[in-house]
Amino acid sequence: MKKNFYRELQWRGMLHDAMPGVEEHLQNGIQSAYVGIDPTADSLHIGHLVGVMMLKHFQLCGHRPIALVGGATGMIGDPSGKSSERNLLDEKTLRHNEDCLKNQLRRFLDFDSTEANAALLVNNYDWMKPMSFLEFIRDVGKHITVNYMMAKDSVKKRIDSDQAEGMSFTEFSYQLVQGYDFLHLYRTHNCTLQMGGSDQWGNITTGTELIRRIASGKAYALTCPLITKADGTKFGKTEGGNVWLDPQKTSPFRFYQYWMNTSDEDAEKYIKIFTLLTQSEIEELVQIHKEAPHLRGLQRKLAEEITSMVHGSDALEKAEQASQILFGKNTAGFLKKLEETTLLEVFEGVPQASIRLSDLEHGLSIVDLLTEKTHFLKSNNEARRALKENSISLNQEKVDEDFIVHASDLIAHKYLLLQRGKKNYFLVKIKV
Repeated sequence: MKKNFYRELQWRGMLHDAMPGVEEHLQNGIQSAYVGIDPTADSLHIGHLVGVMMLKHFQLCGHRPIALVGGATGMIGDPSGKSSERNLLDEKTLRHNEDCLKNQLRRFLDFDSTEANAALLVNNYDWMKPMSFLEFIRDVGKHITVNYMMAKDSVKKRIDSDQAEGMSFTEFSYQLVQGYDFLHLYRTHNCTLQMGGSDQWGNITTGTELIRRIASGKAYALTCPLITKADGTKFGKTEGGNVWLDPQKTSPFRFYQYWMNTSDEDAEKYIKIFTLLTQSEIEELVQIHKEAPHLRGLQRKLAEEITSMVHGSDALEKAEQASQILFGKNTAGFLKKLEETTLLEVFEGVPQASIRLSDLEHGLSIVDLLTEKTHFLKSNNEARRALKENSISLNQEKVDEDFIVHASDLIAHKYLLLQRGKKNYFLVKIKV
């Protein structure tokens, strides 16, 4: 028995608005729905994940998800909540981005299924490119009045704003192009539902109107809430910018840490949206978390589920181990296998010093390393006292006053990690 998609979104807090009759329509056999994805980068970021998870749930409920890469619409910009236009992309860049996005979407959607609800990826550039401007205004434009287009909130906000540049005709026409996408998918793939963020409601309903007027058909709109953070800052953004799904742009460690660092309030909301855990599983996790919030169990489960889904179980394990470094729960053996980029991310902002590889050639006294070579500690007396107190670690293993440091102790062939107490770290870099 397949789940009811409409009700699944409801309890997960992923339903903002829907046209009347959507729930009933989806109970009438396998239906097709699409979500548009902007291809202006060669990677999705976590801001895309709400729409992607909607498609994921749609497929799990037995329906056919369609991911539309907006090659054409991505070229002209969407006025919904935007204050300026987007940059144009050439076709080669669009195709590259499309391939990259499909590879990432495979983590969520089954494109290779032999079932009737196999996922589909399309690019609106494929059907918009051959169409001339005259064809478009004759076959599409004449069916929607300017009055209808002007009434959309996304258009009103731009025109009524105080910004001097106003709104170009290119942007104004966006809703017609998006509406035509819906009409095209309705005709070619019997797609009867478009989904997106709540700011897309106006554009989506223009599509349903085109289908009604041109194809005499019935289509539906469904939107999810725009995701916000409890503290008012923008979801999916860090000091370094977007949180990407591409591990080269955002490492699995940073990705994992983003979710680990969410507030209790946000974690309770996000775990419903960004995981496939059941309602009873989530309710149990929330209750356990409330009894011991300091353990951050809710954040940990959220980070585990979504990191595994995006990057796989091996990357999750490494991200978890890297995170444990901060709590001193890893062995020197693990640290030595750590990749340099991950090590530097974990200890970003930690004081550093450099020594020469030749300093380790015949072994280096731990006291000399702590003082003369790095100035981590001020004097030999302070170093010996700390060593006798058993408060000094090298690569997270306790050392004594007689310890000699060798090249074999290096992490990633060129680092040593000193530590005094639990939180006082110092990174030593080796110069050749």
